[in-house]
Amino acid sequence: MSHPWMLETPAPPADARIPYGTDPHQFGDLRLPRGQGPHPVVVVVHGGFWRARYDLEHVGHLCAALTQRGQATWSLEYRRVGHPGGGWTGTFEDVAQGMDFLRTLADRYPLDLGRVVTLGHSAGGHLALWLAGRGRLEPGQPLHTGKPFVPRGAVSLAGVVDLERAHALNLGDGIVEAFLGGTPAQVPERYALASPASLLPLGVRQVLVHGEEDSTVPLTLSTEYHARATKLGDSVRLVSLPGAEHFEVIDPRAKEWSRVVEAVDSLM
Repeated sequence: MSHPWMLETPAPPADARIPYGTDPHQFGDLRLPRGQGPHPVVVVVHGGFWRARYDLEHVGHLCAALTQRGQATWSLEYRRVGHPGGGWTGTFEDVAQGMDFLRTLADRYPLDLGRVVTLGHSAGGHLALWLAGRGRLEPGQPLHTGKPFVPRGAVSLAGVVDLERAHALNLGDGIVEAFLGGTPAQVPERYALASPASLLPLGVRQVLVHGEEDSTVPLTLSTEYHARATKLGDSVRLVSLPGAEHFEVIDPRAKEWSRVVEAVDSLM
């Protein structure tokens, strides 16, 4: 596969880069559509197997395309594996804090907090679904927060939706073990609290968009998750894309882009 253009091409700049915490990696890029609003919001979580070397810049193209269509985008940066505090538990704490920061943003910007959807690609798809389901965590458990902001829906684009399966398949050269600080046998509670597949049913509508030729995150992760989530009563739709690999789902120029837009719209 050729190197995806969005990893090398600067995206249109955000309207504002806003810190949601005090760490240098705790910030988000806000893009606002034209018009007075209030605007529906897509909270975007970038991928890169949770590694420090991949930042939020490459999803700027996706964010700009959604914003051009009339949706505000709040693209989260967060501590990753390789940053102090990244991985377990900092990565989760950061995206949770960034999500809850929407309430603060809405005091300053015309955002419709009744129409918020999370969307993430690859490892970001994991975090987008986790954000939708973290309200299931009990007080006293790690990663629990009081009054988490619950979105209307969540879109996973080629998401790493099951961390135990991802570990078993050795995705990202064993990154899941580094991300959670151990194997499922060593730290089972972390997998139970961190993996969307373990938190099912999330109680939030979900759409899983996945390329059938994806060799980075195999389609089976989404098909197995979809079957389990449906059986447990969640409203989940699977959109499998014939011929598509891993990056078409975040490429506004790709023919598959219309399916991503449709997924977002269906949850708003």
